[in-house]
Amino acid sequence: MTTSLQRPAGKEGRTAGATGDRQAVGDDTETVPVTNGVPRSAFFRGNRTGTSATWAWWYSAALVFGDFAAIALASFATISWIPQAASGFVVDPEAPTPAWFYIVAYLFLPLGWVLVLWGHGAYDRRYLGVGSDESKRVLRAFWTAVAVVSFTVMSTKTDASRMSVGVVLLLGLILLLIARVLARRVLYSLRARGRCVQRVLLVGALPEALEVHTVISRNVEAGMAPVGLYLTEGYGAARGVETPVPVYANRDLVELVRELGADTIAVCGAAGADSADLRRLAWQLEGTGIDLVVAPQLTDIAGPRVHIRPVEGLPLLHVEEPTLSGIGWVAKNLMDRVAAALGLIILSPVLLAIGIAIKINDPKGPVIFRQRRLGLQSRNFKVWKFRTMYVDAEARLATLVDQNESDGLLFKIKDDPRVTPIGRWLRKTSMDELPQLVNILKGEMSLVGPRPLPAEDGDFLGDVRRRMLVRPGLTGLWQVSGRSDMSWDDAVRLDLYYVDNWSLLLDLRTLWRTVGVVVARRGAY
Repeated sequence: MTTSLQRPAGKEGRTAGATGDRQAVGDDTETVPVTNGVPRSAFFRGNRTGTSATWAWWYSAALVFGDFAAIALASFATISWIPQAASGFVVDPEAPTPAWFYIVAYLFLPLGWVLVLWGHGAYDRRYLGVGSDESKRVLRAFWTAVAVVSFTVMSTKTDASRMSVGVVLLLGLILLLIARVLARRVLYSLRARGRCVQRVLLVGALPEALEVHTVISRNVEAGMAPVGLYLTEGYGAARGVETPVPVYANRDLVELVRELGADTIAVCGAAGADSADLRRLAWQLEGTGIDLVVAPQLTDIAGPRVHIRPVEGLPLLHVEEPTLSGIGWVAKNLMDRVAAALGLIILSPVLLAIGIAIKINDPKGPVIFRQRRLGLQSRNFKVWKFRTMYVDAEARLATLVDQNESDGLLFKIKDDPRVTPIGRWLRKTSMDELPQLVNILKGEMSLVGPRPLPAEDGDFLGDVRRRMLVRPGLTGLWQVSGRSDMSWDDAVRLDLYYVDNWSLLLDLRTLWRTVGVVVARRGAY
């Protein structure tokens, strides 16, 4: 990081035009710090710039209202379904339930739960819309609520129905999670239209800033919209380089952020290596309401693997090894086998009907197509699929090679003439993959994982081999993020992300997202 992060003493840098090629201009003018920080109240923060404060406030308020309503509804449902819920508070069975009971059930319990959620950061602006973080905080709040309610009931010797207390707490958790999912759906739809986002100014060298720009722009649901690049070095080399957002240099960051209507500064890569400059920048932002984040050069590594370990004031970023063993891995394997067995039993009429339809449509070939693929540790196995092509598909492949629409190892044509009519429908609905439940039951595949690669393509080298540290999956991040519409590089990147950041929660989220992708029939051909 250079001193260009601070206010320049000489002339101010200029910016490139709003459209067309973006150029970095300016010089290496000596700069001096603006401020060493401002005193602030712990309760009254400076006014935020941009529009993020407005949407975050309204969204948080909506979450508070939704959470309160969810717990109140849980109380109402419990009292309505379980007669014993209120009877324990009545000495005379013939007497009506006291009014204070309903005040506790419909006011104090929901209000207390909202306070617990607030204490666990469930309304923190940094985590709004981040499903995994929101769910963790809701679950932590649930256990806190269980402890508080249990302690209160025991310490006051309240004659409460244990079943009703358990039901209201569990039902409250379920309704809270449902309310959060619905709220995120609304937020994601707004973010897809460019609303309710954090406007980010990226600070650093051009290659590092562009890499961070690519990463945070890849997922619209993340709600981070880059609005500019502020170069700390390499002004001359950036001239004439086309960039997706304007490039700036030698400007006061606070003034530039306000000019752009941004609310977040992201320091990228090596620009955050100089602790003194980074500390002065943090001082300069005090009282402005502008968020400061540091984007280290650790892309595609999820939060659970990254820990901050301070040593004598030096924050060390510790990256843990991927967890591909342990009790979670055992649970994954058990879930795979049980789900595959149940799926084969429940779907057996559907599988039989599909087999008959394939035979009627093209009686010459087999119902099941088996192909050699690479699995765990590069071991060969035969993957099962419903046959979706004519029997001479392999022979006709050579005549279609020049029409390949895939940029990677797999051959893909959107309107492949070798696909049968029933096969086209099976591919659109992804039902051609259902026989792979047999592979899962045999332990050759998993419900979630990278898709198995063809064995005849030989020994895969480089990063692609890392996909084989886990069993291939019936579905995966590739499938729920675009399927055949994705480039090969993006598909490999997602598969490697799965290997490096696997968790049981990631599997469950991927399975849930798979349902929506299959119903919408996105990227399947």
